[in-house]
Amino acid sequence: MNFIQTFLIYVFLIVGTINFLHLGIFIIGANVYDIQHLRKRKILKARRIGKSPLLSLVIPAYNEEASIIRCLESIRKNTYRKVEVFVHNDRSTDNTAALIRKYIEQHPHMNIRLVSRRKQVGKALGVNYCIKKYAQGELVMTLDADCTLDRYAIKNAVDYFKNPDVIGVAANVKITNEPTVIGLLQQFEHLIGYRSKKFFTVTNCEIIVGGVASTYRTEVLKKVKLYDTDTQTEDIGLSMKIVANSNKQQRIVYGADVLALTDPVHSFKALQIQRYRWKLGMIQNLIKYRYLVGNMNSNYSKSLTLYRLPMAFFSELTLLFEPFILGYVLYLSIIHDTAILFVGAYFTVCLYILMGIWPDEHLSVSDKIAKSFYVPILYFTFHIMDLIQVLAIIQVLRNPKKALRIGYHDSHWTPPARVPVSNVS
Repeated sequence: MNFIQTFLIYVFLIVGTINFLHLGIFIIGANVYDIQHLRKRKILKARRIGKSPLLSLVIPAYNEEASIIRCLESIRKNTYRKVEVFVHNDRSTDNTAALIRKYIEQHPHMNIRLVSRRKQVGKALGVNYCIKKYAQGELVMTLDADCTLDRYAIKNAVDYFKNPDVIGVAANVKITNEPTVIGLLQQFEHLIGYRSKKFFTVTNCEIIVGGVASTYRTEVLKKVKLYDTDTQTEDIGLSMKIVANSNKQQRIVYGADVLALTDPVHSFKALQIQRYRWKLGMIQNLIKYRYLVGNMNSNYSKSLTLYRLPMAFFSELTLLFEPFILGYVLYLSIIHDTAILFVGAYFTVCLYILMGIWPDEHLSVSDKIAKSFYVPILYFTFHIMDLIQVLAIIQVLRNPKKALRIGYHDSHWTPPARVPVSNVS
């Protein structure tokens, strides 16, 4: 075996070992979160903090006629009533504005305001405008117009802020059921991926808060001057900017019971466009806040600067080279007639997926059984998602000026076309 073969085998073993340990601590951290969560929820529910705070809910909308009413209905049916709603219509060219106006007329008891401006400004500036000009709430939640909230989501999000150390809450976002390969890929990706956020909460190193049902203290948002527009993922940019301010005492946490649903994208082309934007935004923000890596300032938790951020860079790097290493090791396994490495990886991933399904708080037993039947094939289908991610990284590297934000100051983006699940035959 020559040097290159030996080198690639060792790289595979090292990366595999790191990933194996990573999965292990995710499982332990998630279980610790579950135990702590039960105890904390009892304490917080019993704690009295006077009047319930007003929550300002901001919905950026651009050509969302297929889903905006469903989104507003989920807010109306929520158990938490002290809510004001602002829908920022960013110069939609479809029937979005008319539908919202009609809905406001039909539900005069709801505190909803349609905000329209003379020019299109993008999601970040639209949300900023609503917060600065209209929001009166002590808390601000943002919600994508193609998403819906569980009826207890707002109340559960507000409850976390009974802890004065909590300044932000990331929601538990799930993909609505769709029995297609691309739908299942997104369902399981969210199901497994969001469980890792429990570990990040336990270790106080959460950096990614998506735009779906994310909730912050208004004073914190204004302190950091709201959303920036210099990356493609303004939501990740905001959470990382808040963390960069300090995360030692003021914590961003994951709310497993702050449940929001979103439809999957329905084509691989749309998925590729979405993941390119996510990957570009993530890399832009990692580079923007690279000074946090290894930073020993007392304002930051060591788990953030010595683990979470270095691992974020490491994950992007290994993902890029994974197909080449995996392919070469597969070739060696075939010619040497041994499959022990792949058998070990296969059963490890399958076990990890099962350990993500069965502790899930929002799945019924029948749902867990049904999803478990998919597990044997998921190891192979997840490589489809890995390929999409790799292509997204390659696309980012083709335009390094965007990744480095050189002469770049534009957060405009067009949401991927989605067909509501109820309309899919």
